[in-house]
Amino acid sequence: MDTQHKESDEAPEELNRYQVVSRREIISILRTLANQNQLIRMQVDNGSETIMTSVLGVEEASNLMVIDCSRSASVNQKITDSRQFSFETALDSIRILFSADKIDLCEYDGREAFMLPIPKGLVRLQRREYYRVPTPVVNPVRCSIRVQNQADKPAQVLSFPLHNISGGGIAIIDENKLLDDTIGRIYKDCKIDFPGGTLVVATLEIRNSQEIKLSNGKLIRRIGCLFVDLPTAMMSAVQRYITKLERDQAARNKGLS
Repeated sequence: MDTQHKESDEAPEELNRYQVVSRREIISILRTLANQNQLIRMQVDNGSETIMTSVLGVEEASNLMVIDCSRSASVNQKITDSRQFSFETALDSIRILFSADKIDLCEYDGREAFMLPIPKGLVRLQRREYYRVPTPVVNPVRCSIRVQNQADKPAQVLSFPLHNISGGGIAIIDENKLLDDTIGRIYKDCKIDFPGGTLVVATLEIRNSQEIKLSNGKLIRRIGCLFVDLPTAMMSAVQRYITKLERDQAARNKGLS
């Protein structure tokens, strides 16, 4: 099972440094998540479906863990038909990432739930206390980046939709591959327009770039960016928006019942 989280803005070699492979430690982390009823964000097939779930139980003898499922039968069916799942949560301000390639429906304590193998490894990132939240696909938040492609020509301001956001940075979609995505490249005075007229101005550092194949066969580029020395006022605006997204997601989940 691949323990590298598909949505992470860290490069794979960086994630390797934070992998936990001790079975005893993995089970301990999962049981702590269950005991604390910690919410976990589950993304299906690179974000085609996202639900909030939690660990209900860990069955060490059968090498299985049980998580909460959606209240929508159609959503549950879509999930069990899929073959790529990534999970992200936070435990004591440490990000926890793991993945799975198979999920089945089961009955647990008299109710329907999901069952999946205990991961062979997970990633525990102690550098950041924030985890990524998907941003809207319809009417997306956009980030404007000033680009100087040629020294003898005026700079261009390019606009990119956000894919997700965290307190540590953003991921953007570069559909036409216009941005120089060299790792470590710095872009200053980037402007992120949040709903309601809130504008965040940030310096961004390119952390990774990944090509994604859409259902229609088109290849687009997702670029992970790190906030560099984001001012406190701007960070507060980011956190307020993240809180709003989480509340909206929780409301949608309740609406599935």
